[in-house]
Amino acid sequence: MTMKSFPLSKVYRLLEPGPVTLVTTAHKGKANIMTQSWHTMMEFVPPLVGCVISGRNHSFDALVATKECVIAIPTVELAKQVVGIGNCSGKKVDKFKKFKLTPLPASEVAPPLIAECCANLECRVADSRMVNKYNFFVLEVVKAWIDTEMKNPRTLHHQGKGVFMVAGETIRLPSRMA
Repeated sequence: MTMKSFPLSKVYRLLEPGPVTLVTTAHKGKANIMTQSWHTMMEFVPPLVGCVISGRNHSFDALVATKECVIAIPTVELAKQVVGIGNCSGKKVDKFKKFKLTPLPASEVAPPLIAECCANLECRVADSRMVNKYNFFVLEVVKAWIDTEMKNPRTLHHQGKGVFMVAGETIRLPSRMA
């Protein structure tokens, strides 16, 4: 095996945190969607998700103001919409309309679910102490939804520079964890 130095500016490509998500917000009567890749599970019960949302992002202001969002998990079939959503601003575009996505009412928060996604997580900001320094929100999932008709959904995983990996083969190994 030959190890080679790797640029620090590209380390994020090695530690990809999970599936690309779509985050919906609603503020001043307008729903928005953003593409988001930087999140991590922080706790199981209650489920806490940490995520980074850029302060330059239209959704950042909505999340700071309302303290709620939906994390929707798209499948590979939505790849073009996911990239398109990430390449335009909700200040100027109704992304639900432009990308032909269906908003569904959430039960615990104002932002909508996305019908075409395999799962939707209704969230409230649980901790915003790291927002000013790192744009890092801690979200509590207050309601979770899955589409039971989607069997073996294949999610997208961002590797940088427009490159995505698609979740593939599943294997089972013995586990003693409860």
